[in-house]
Amino acid sequence: MGRGRVQLKRIENKINRQVTFSKRRSGLLKKAHEISVLCEAEVALIVFSTKGKLYEYSTDSRMERILERYERYSYAERALVATDAESQESWCLEYSKLKAKVDSLLKSQRNFLGEDLENLNLKDLQHLETQLEGGLKQIRTRKNHLLFDSISELQRKGKILQEQNNMLEKMVTEKERLVTSFTQQASWDQQQQQQENPSATSGSSSPPPLTLIDGPATTLNIGTYQPREEEEANQSPPRISNKLPPWMLRHVNAN
Repeated sequence: MGRGRVQLKRIENKINRQVTFSKRRSGLLKKAHEISVLCEAEVALIVFSTKGKLYEYSTDSRMERILERYERYSYAERALVATDAESQESWCLEYSKLKAKVDSLLKSQRNFLGEDLENLNLKDLQHLETQLEGGLKQIRTRKNHLLFDSISELQRKGKILQEQNNMLEKMVTEKERLVTSFTQQASWDQQQQQQENPSATSGSSSPPPLTLIDGPATTLNIGTYQPREEEEANQSPPRISNKLPPWMLRHVNAN
């Protein structure tokens, strides 16, 4: 059977208490050394016996440096806790101020809208009226300023459009003048050409005279071959007839 759990309480027997202290002290110092070596931790252990005797252990015998580090850490921790408490109190106070200010602004907004006026006295209502009149005056001033700016911008754009219109009108007039000048020049050149060459113009309109040629009728000989020299010798050269055609003779006789 296993050993039962030992109840932790003060040992009444003085000798047994001293023996237990010696054993547990040695084991505690051994465990502190082991954790310092195995985990590369800085360990400081201080033990006082019932008779006031000091037993201590520190990593690499640096007890003072470890204690100074402990004091700095403890002081910083206490300062941080105190700062957090002061900050929390300050934030609570700031929250209360901001909440009161927001409530006041919401109330003023409702009053400007004509709501919650029952709790206002005559002086408050006069002050509210003065604020509204001042606000309306500023609104009208700003509105008039924007209107004047808009009118000035429209006038500037109208002036630019008028200048562009005048420029386009000038260009159209110049083109019309050039077209008219070109048309007049072409007409004048044509008249000048007609005045310089009147005979060529009239001669080109009448057809050339007809010439009557008398000669033997051309025949087609099939089956016979006649040399070209003999054919040319047998043919008589064409001659121009001096006789008038029959229709002209009839016209002369009738006269």
